[in-house]
Amino acid sequence: MHCSFLFTAFVVFLSTFGSVTCSSSFTWNRQSFLLNGEPYQIIGGQMDPQRIPYQYWPDRLYKARAMGLNTIFSYVFWDQIQPTPDTWDLTGRNNVAEYFRLAQEVGLNVVLRAGPFVCGEHEWGGFPAWLSEVPGMVVRSNNAPFMNASKAYIERLATELQPLLITHGGPILMAQIENEYGSYGADHTYMAALRDMFNDAFGLPLYTNDGGGESYLIGGQIHGALAETDGSPQVGFAARDQYVTDPISLGPQLDGEYYITWLDLWASNSSYQTDVGSASSIKAVQEDLSWILTNNSSFNIYMFHGGTNWGFQNGADWSDSLTPVTTSYDYGAPLDESGRITDVYSALRETISSYVAAGSIPPVPKQIPPIQIDSIEVSPTLALFDFLPQPISAVTPTNMEALNQSHGFILYRHTVQSAISGTLETGDAPRDRLLIYLNGKRAGVIDSIYQYPQTVTLALQPNDVLDILVENMGRVNYGPRIPDQRKGIVGNVTVGGSTLMEWEMFPLSMEEPPTPQARLDVKDPVSSGPVFYSGSFDVDTLGDTFLELPGWTKGVVWVNGINLGRYWTVGPQQTLYLPGCYLKNRNNDITVLALEPNANQGAIRGIQTRNWGNNPDPDAP
Repeated sequence: MHCSFLFTAFVVFLSTFGSVTCSSSFTWNRQSFLLNGEPYQIIGGQMDPQRIPYQYWPDRLYKARAMGLNTIFSYVFWDQIQPTPDTWDLTGRNNVAEYFRLAQEVGLNVVLRAGPFVCGEHEWGGFPAWLSEVPGMVVRSNNAPFMNASKAYIERLATELQPLLITHGGPILMAQIENEYGSYGADHTYMAALRDMFNDAFGLPLYTNDGGGESYLIGGQIHGALAETDGSPQVGFAARDQYVTDPISLGPQLDGEYYITWLDLWASNSSYQTDVGSASSIKAVQEDLSWILTNNSSFNIYMFHGGTNWGFQNGADWSDSLTPVTTSYDYGAPLDESGRITDVYSALRETISSYVAAGSIPPVPKQIPPIQIDSIEVSPTLALFDFLPQPISAVTPTNMEALNQSHGFILYRHTVQSAISGTLETGDAPRDRLLIYLNGKRAGVIDSIYQYPQTVTLALQPNDVLDILVENMGRVNYGPRIPDQRKGIVGNVTVGGSTLMEWEMFPLSMEEPPTPQARLDVKDPVSSGPVFYSGSFDVDTLGDTFLELPGWTKGVVWVNGINLGRYWTVGPQQTLYLPGCYLKNRNNDITVLALEPNANQGAIRGIQTRNWGNNPDPDAP
């Protein structure tokens, strides 16, 4: 969709400062990075194109330059550009080549972080779900199926990006191999194979990025690539020079991920992470960055601008339970989720300005305020269980990936043959959130966000219909070595220890919302199955807003067919970012999936200042 209200500062900057001069070489010595033979201090920030509406790329990139950054670090999410083994999508938010071209136009260089594993709080760290179904697949290892799949991805990406490499006059200076591999393993054969793959595909200088500790650096460093660290610069820089002894891997120090704050996780006891409004916290960040710059070192602010985990793109962490990442990837960044300037941004601009040539940083553009939408009325129009595709039948449940599905939901249905009672068990573990229904009435919830998930006890009679709706809450991007990342039900379903045989399975990827039907009468929302609510709304002025769903429990929102992501009353996220470029003046369609309808669902609003907060989990054990 066209966004008619984009900022004009991008054009003003180009006319004032001109385009970036083409460069042809990037390397380093022990003390400094060298751009065309001249010392180059990387003043960088992380900003991933696939988390930002492509219509807003020029604005976000210009604001990066206006804060004083000279380099953008960007992940590329493999799963988004190769959704199936045989298809590629490099359009819209996946047109990373266009994003890098725009970066060069505003005077930014680029550091490529293409993985193939990137972590980044993204679904499975960027791995496509279909890898799970490749025979013999072992990810993040020198495993032939994995390396063959990675090679196809890297070579395709390199084909797209060749004109944008520094060696061809483009902005891409260097590329990172893998991501924090030392936190996962120490297979140097694997890392060497990736190094060779990147050399063949890109021919760029290469580096590794690991935590500032001995095991991390020893596990992740590889000959032929510059070793760098993330986190505390004082700790990481000292650790790199202490534990890395290969002279080829030593060079200028780069804090590859300097964390201003941290990510947000869905949970009643997980608060919003930010330094906004905290003068002491902001001062500490300024002091760290000043220390780095004074010591002739470089940094990448993680995140400069986080953006949004659109649709079902969020990943999850794992410790003793699943901790899924919120839809918002605000990250307490200098540029917030909606691309607006914070006091962190202003403070860091002031700090950077004191270390660069006067007049080299363009002016900050004028902010356009979000819009308010007083009330968006929606009504129930379709029950999820009335919107089922043709079933797939099998004796035992089949996992999501084996049904050629990556995200969303699967409904597993069993018709009871003989009386049975006891505790419900689903495979080897809940994956991830299970809504249990008996004869169409909700009988319980099992959620893997708890170390000890809820239990559901059933008393089944012949001809009863047992439905298990499984929601994929995000594959793990950071945590221990988990045997696999398959979703849905993996293994048998038992009740009281007896295995239930013969199942119908209904894949519900929810790539697009269903077509609204006639108004639905929901007599008992508390025990009913999931319901789609639909409506439309007008706006006089196109602009960004934040959708608030007071009283709603959990679900997904689409506006004009675009999946904005998940909402969940537990927080800390209590609104969904709706970019103005996804709106039109009249007849904007909205669809809300209410997984757990209730009688307290209020009118949806578009508010100008997003809110954060937590509520008790109504389904907690």
